[in-house]
Amino acid sequence: MHADSHAPLAPSHGPLPSGRATLTQFLIEERRRFPQAGGDLNALILDVALACKAIARTVAYGELAGAHGSATGAVNVLGEEQTRLDVISNDLFVRLNEWGGRLAGMASEEMALPHQIPAQFPRGRYLLVFDPLDGSSNTDVNVSVGSIFSILRAPDRDGVAVDRDVTEADFLQPGSQQVAAGYAIYGPSTMLVLSVGRGVSGFTLDPGLGEFMLTHPDLQVPPQTQEFAINSSNSRFWEPPIRRFVDECLAGRGGPRGKDYSMRWIACLVAEAHRILMRGGVYMYPKDSKDPAKAGRLRLLYEANPIGFLIEQAGGRASTGRQPVLGLAPTELHQRIGLVFGSRDEVERIERYHHEPASHDSTTPLFAERGLFRAQA
Repeated sequence: MHADSHAPLAPSHGPLPSGRATLTQFLIEERRRFPQAGGDLNALILDVALACKAIARTVAYGELAGAHGSATGAVNVLGEEQTRLDVISNDLFVRLNEWGGRLAGMASEEMALPHQIPAQFPRGRYLLVFDPLDGSSNTDVNVSVGSIFSILRAPDRDGVAVDRDVTEADFLQPGSQQVAAGYAIYGPSTMLVLSVGRGVSGFTLDPGLGEFMLTHPDLQVPPQTQEFAINSSNSRFWEPPIRRFVDECLAGRGGPRGKDYSMRWIACLVAEAHRILMRGGVYMYPKDSKDPAKAGRLRLLYEANPIGFLIEQAGGRASTGRQPVLGLAPTELHQRIGLVFGSRDEVERIERYHHEPASHDSTTPLFAERGLFRAQA
């Protein structure tokens, strides 16, 4: 009997499964579609993948590596306490990407200012922005965490990268201008999910080979869903359109949507996005009244844009709740924003509710009397 060539690769040594490409092979095939392209983007993505492998290893060792808990006295630019893994992961991203000659500069959620490429290394034509460890507070309870990254073109003159230190303004590009984006998720298995502007592909790390293997080609987000994700503890701060949408979902089969929904909340953006890419759903971390001075909780450059790019490349939709995320022109490096993404029909419904007259949110008995998350008088 012949072995099934598409069976999962066993932990022991053996030939690679037939037809299952490595990340390197995948990138080479993508580049062959554009003969005029250089190899810098591929090399940069492989450097990012190496950083993700190094972080995965550190996360997997957990408390054995002494990496859990808070970094003594350390806070990031947003005033949030940093964990040891935040600091370690940021350092790995910087050290494994600054040397290769592909970057003009980097920006991270954990650094107040852009990171300049040291003088001893050549500069390249791309910018890398990243959240080195999304959901880091989950590590102490052994819940999935991840890394998010986005690749932009550095400003140039006549097609030649400008040889100077990068400024904050260089990074303030709409998400639609991303060259590539992706995330790594560190869970029961480590996966890298990537788009270079031609759909979305998922790669699973083979720990024996140390290679990311293509396991999920052409990921697609179904247009409809019966799952939604939101932090319901913030319900008293929600705007009426979000409350209306959630109450409709909770009303179930007997309500206006005519079907039952399940609610999820992992408190890790990467894990939420991964679930939606695998089986659909809608995620909401919207603008609310909890802190009126802030337009939202999530970071536009490090979180909303790369996740939005992946979701839209997979046929879904990413929005502020009012307008597409990828069309926004950033105004500052650490800009916050509200974010809604996932199955297209659901996100478009939320957008429509935001643009309908306010009276639509309070005149029906579902929202005026029976809504679980009805605003209190």
